[in-house]
Amino acid sequence: MASSSSRTYETRKREPNPKIAALLVIDMQNHFSSIAKPILNNALTTIDICRRASIPVFFTRHNHKSPTDHGMLGEWWNGDLILDGTTDSEIIPEINRQVTGPDEIVEKSTYSAFNNTHLQEKLDKIGVKEVIVIGVMTNLCCETTAREAFVKGFRVFFSTDATATVNEELHEATLMNLAYGFAYLVDCDRLRRGLLSS
Repeated sequence: MASSSSRTYETRKREPNPKIAALLVIDMQNHFSSIAKPILNNALTTIDICRRASIPVFFTRHNHKSPTDHGMLGEWWNGDLILDGTTDSEIIPEINRQVTGPDEIVEKSTYSAFNNTHLQEKLDKIGVKEVIVIGVMTNLCCETTAREAFVKGFRVFFSTDATATVNEELHEATLMNLAYGFAYLVDCDRLRRGLLSS
């Protein structure tokens, strides 16, 4: 479920600065295709807006290569994990066509795109100070990544209409929490106006 609740919960307003921003496309993979399908057009629109604004784009791919990287997810999800090399682990074809090179892919094995990855190094190397978060699932990997980005000192922008999860209640709860203490809420229209109208 996705919504455009940016005005409902927002406590602060700000536009991303394309000179210091990056887009994080979280886990738009076959495993989550039923959740991702309703936001696919908005995700593609957001990627296009960011590319046109010369904002670098990174795509996370959640997968597990061995039992040693299952962590608590193995217990929590009763072993129902995304295994590397499976069709489920592949990025949805429409999104995968947006990837321009291997450096844009961030492999991860837990909810956060920062934990045990090279994402922060990649962002620091190109001077990124702000991240825009889209993808799935709103309340798990997207939210965890957004919160950790904030704690690491990044200004966070969180999409209300290019994120989704299993139900509206969880989606809305995340938006409310992030708007209160972690992120500026944005949607496709706001990004288009803020990044492309000048």
